Amino acid sequence: MTDKLRNNMHRETILFLLVAIIMGNSLMTAALDQTIITTDEPGLNKPEPIEQSSLPQKPVLQPKETVPVTGNYVLNDTAGTPCIKVSMGVEYIVIEKKKASYFNLDPSTTLTKGRCDQKEAVLSLTIVGEGGYLNLTFEKEGNISYVSKVKANLSPSKGNKNYPGVIEHEKLFPTAVGRSLKCNSQTEFHLAENLRVKLGPLQFQAFKLTNGKFGEEVECWADFNKRIFPIIIGATVVGLLLIAVLTFLIIWSRRRHAGYDRI
Repeated sequence: MTDKLRNNMHRETILFLLVAIIMGNSLMTAALDQTIITTDEPGLNKPEPIEQSSLPQKPVLQPKETVPVTGNYVLNDTAGTPCIKVSMGVEYIVIEKKKASYFNLDPSTTLTKGRCDQKEAVLSLTIVGEGGYLNLTFEKEGNISYVSKVKANLSPSKGNKNYPGVIEHEKLFPTAVGRSLKCNSQTEFHLAENLRVKLGPLQFQAFKLTNGKFGEEVECWADFNKRIFPIIIGATVVGLLLIAVLTFLIIWSRRRHAGYDRI
């Protein structure tokens, strides 16, 4: 075999190898492109969208009034000791153009915050998603505690309007420290011209809770009046009947004696 023939064979071999390498790279690139196109199907490379229902929803006003769910809320101090315990249902009442709309506080979407001091404690119930809040300020004077301030705000989903309101410098629900106030009657607070908050049934205690439990129950005035009012009405009716009977007997006795005198 001549040197010229050998050189030609070497050149052909090298050319064949170069063509094979180029074709192999083309095939690999096509395979990779096909893989990328295939994995671009829904549910594989793309992240799953977040469901709208999992996002915090703002309060939705209702046209009719319903009984709110009773929630249990506990606020601890910096040492982890309960300083406020509240069990109550909360209803917001919004007045627009002399028409009332309602929203009930949902305990499952309510955050409990606040602060505990020696003579003042604040319980803040916040609706998730910046939907509003309800603040109750408790103060202690000597052996008596009471609610001195009720502050609330509601931001409904419809429109961008807020409904704030507050009453302060009050002495509501005075109770001896170490006891809990219980009220089955609903208590309505007029916080602003277009915002009211109704609480009830409720039970709360501030500043001194033994083992985080409610102390001896104290009846609120509303329940006392409801309980004593029928008794007063009954006693009044019985008294009036007795007076009527006695009056009849006196008149009848006088007429009888007057008849004897004529004889």
